[in-house]
Amino acid sequence: MSALEIADIVGIICFALSGFLISVHYKLDILGVFISSFLTALGGGMIRDVLADRTPYVFTTNLPVILVVATVVIALLFKLHKIDDLEGKTAFIISDAVGLVSFSITGSIVAIQNEFNFLGVLILAFLTAVGGGTIRDILINRVPSILVSEFYATVALIIATIIFTLELFELRNLFTMMVVFIFGVILRLLAYYKKWHLPTLSKE
Repeated sequence: MSALEIADIVGIICFALSGFLISVHYKLDILGVFISSFLTALGGGMIRDVLADRTPYVFTTNLPVILVVATVVIALLFKLHKIDDLEGKTAFIISDAVGLVSFSITGSIVAIQNEFNFLGVLILAFLTAVGGGTIRDILINRVPSILVSEFYATVALIIATIIFTLELFELRNLFTMMVVFIFGVILRLLAYYKKWHLPTLSKE
């Protein structure tokens, strides 16, 4: 199994859980729960594949759908829908961080495989990582995380830059991808707990 396939699977599972937790927090019905989970887990990958002129992964194999459904069912069985104070809970924070980094990696790899330039790698990693969650947030009338969250989308851009650099020096392999993955998750968690923010233009 390639680094792309591994990162895609991890990202789908973690973002499906993130979408599930968000939907429960906003008291969506069961259809809304599944829509939120599917959008969060698969929306970014579909945008990635369309831009890379590929048939979306979700349309050619049943695995992504199975992963999302299984994640939602398991979350229900473990009663994760009873969690209060969603965004302060470890389950949400970690699943969102792992999903963000995993999809940043898949977006970067697909861009490199399609011979995109540096800007293309940045954009594809960014859209893969935040695309699904942004669509979900807009649907439930929530300010998208990329606009307000601590160092959120910036992590995707940093990951893309590192992977592009590794490719330039022919150092991109499964081991280095694992190192980048661990670094990205730690960076995102540090940004969350340390309350790192990019500068704002607000006078307050």
